[in-house]
Amino acid sequence: MTVLRLDGLSPTPVHHISGTRWVEQSLAALLPPHTLMQRAGQSIGQLALAVAPHARKICVACGPGNNGGDGLEAAIALQQAGQSVCVSLLAGQQPSANDAQAALGRAQAAGLEFVTSPPVLANGDLIIDCLLGIGARRAVTGQMAEWVQLMNHSAATVLSADQPTGLDAQSGQALPDLQGAPGTLVHADHTLMLLTAKPGLFMGAGRDAAGQLWLDTLTKTPAERLVLVSAPACGQLNPPPPPVAPPRRHNSHKGSYGDVAIVGGEALAERGLGMRGAALLAASAALHSGAGRVLVSLLDGASTPPTEVISAQPEWMFRTFKALHLHALTVVCGCGGGLAVTRVMAEVLQRSQQLVLDADALNAIAGDGVLRQLLQHRSTRALPTVLTPHPLEAARLLGCSTADIQAQRLQSAEALAAKWGCTVVLKGSGTVIACPGQLSRINPTGNGRLATAGTGDVLAGGIGAKMAQGPGTPEAAFEAASAAVYQHGQTADTWPAHLTLTASGLAQQLK
Repeated sequence: MTVLRLDGLSPTPVHHISGTRWVEQSLAALLPPHTLMQRAGQSIGQLALAVAPHARKICVACGPGNNGGDGLEAAIALQQAGQSVCVSLLAGQQPSANDAQAALGRAQAAGLEFVTSPPVLANGDLIIDCLLGIGARRAVTGQMAEWVQLMNHSAATVLSADQPTGLDAQSGQALPDLQGAPGTLVHADHTLMLLTAKPGLFMGAGRDAAGQLWLDTLTKTPAERLVLVSAPACGQLNPPPPPVAPPRRHNSHKGSYGDVAIVGGEALAERGLGMRGAALLAASAALHSGAGRVLVSLLDGASTPPTEVISAQPEWMFRTFKALHLHALTVVCGCGGGLAVTRVMAEVLQRSQQLVLDADALNAIAGDGVLRQLLQHRSTRALPTVLTPHPLEAARLLGCSTADIQAQRLQSAEALAAKWGCTVVLKGSGTVIACPGQLSRINPTGNGRLATAGTGDVLAGGIGAKMAQGPGTPEAAFEAASAAVYQHGQTADTWPAHLTLTASGLAQQLK
C-alpha cells in the first residue's frame, strides 16, 4: 500500500459511492475477513505519524459504522507505534457492523484508553476524525455535532478518514438537516481517502473542508489492483497540459495560430450598464494565450472604438460585427453582451466555425427556443462548441434551481453536454468539464482569489485561444477547454501572496 498525496499531476479517476461500494465488496471477496479495515487503520496511522510526528496526544473520534472501525484499527496501530492514544466512542453508539465490532474487540484487548468527554489537546496534537463515512445522508446532531465543533475550534491538527464528517462525498455539499438546511461539517487539515477518490472532496464545500488530500487504494496485489481499475469511474481529475508548449515553427505566421473574435461589450446607453470591459478582458486573455490574431467586435454601437481602448492593447483588431467572417473564426460570444447580444446570436450560432458561449449569450439561449434549436443544430454539423456557465446560468439552461446544480455538479454538466451535444465548462469550486463520449473532468486547480469580477471572461478568452490553435474538432475543443481551465486555476494558485489578483492581471499571465 502507498499513501499518495493528490496534487492533480495525474488523471486520477473519481468514483461515486456506488462505485466505491463495488470496489469494497469485490476486494472483500478476495481477502480474509477484516483485512480491508485493518489495512485502512494502518494507513491512517501511517499518515497520522507523517502529518503530526511530534504529537504528544492523539485522539481518535469514532462513529458507529465502518468509518469508526477504521479509526479503532488506526488507534491500535498508533499505540503499537508507541504513541499516546485515546479513543472516543459516542455514548450509546457502539459499532454495528461486523468488521467494526471486531475492531472494537481488538482495541479493548489492546488496552486502549476510551474517553467519553473531549480531551484537552494543544497545538501539535492530533485529532483523527472517523465519525461518519460515505454512507451518511443527514447532518450530524447531538454529541457528534459537539465533537465536530470541538475539532473545528481545536488547536490540534485534524485528519479526516475517507472524508470530513458532515460532507456529502458525492456532491461536495454539507449534509442537510431534516429541514434541508446545510448542517455543520469538519474542516480538516488533511483527509485520507480510502479505496477511491470521491468527487465531492474536489467540489463545492469539499475543497475547503478536506484540506490536503491523500489517497490509499488499500490494494497490494495485481489481482486487487485489477479490481480497482475495473471499477466504473464517474470522472477523473483534470490533468495538467504539457508543461512546455511545442516551439513555433520558423516557417509560420500569425494565421498559423488561429483567429479569435470577441463579440460582446454592450453599450452604456443600452440599459445604463456599460460592459465593454468584459469583452476586452476576454480579448486580452485570448491574445496572451497565444492566438495569432484577436478581433474585437464591440456591441456598443460606436463606429470606431475610443482612442484609449485602442492604445490599451494596440494588437487588437477592431471590427464591426458585419465585417466578421464568422465561418473562418473561433468566436467567443457573450462577455458583457447584455441585451445587445441577442441581436447577433442567431448568426453567431449558425455561422461560427468554432464557438465559445459565455454569460449573456447563455442567458439569451435559455430564454429563446429558436436559439436553443440553433445551438443543438451545431452538434449535428460537428461544429465545435463550448458553453461556460456558472451555476445560475446552468440552472437557467436546465430549468432548475442553483441548489439543484450544486447538489449534482457532475450530473448537471453532463446533462447540459448531452442536451446540446457540446463541451460544457461548469464553473465554480471544482470546475467540471463534460462532453458527450468523454469521461468528465473535475479541475483540481484554482482558489478563492478567482472570486473577483472578470475572471470568467478571462477563462472564456483563454478557451477560445486554445481552440483556435487546435485542429477544430469537437474532441479537440474538449481538450482545449480542459487545458485552459487547468492553467486558469494554476495561474491563481501561483499568484504572489502579497499581490491582489485582478482579472486584467490574470489575463496577462496566461500561457
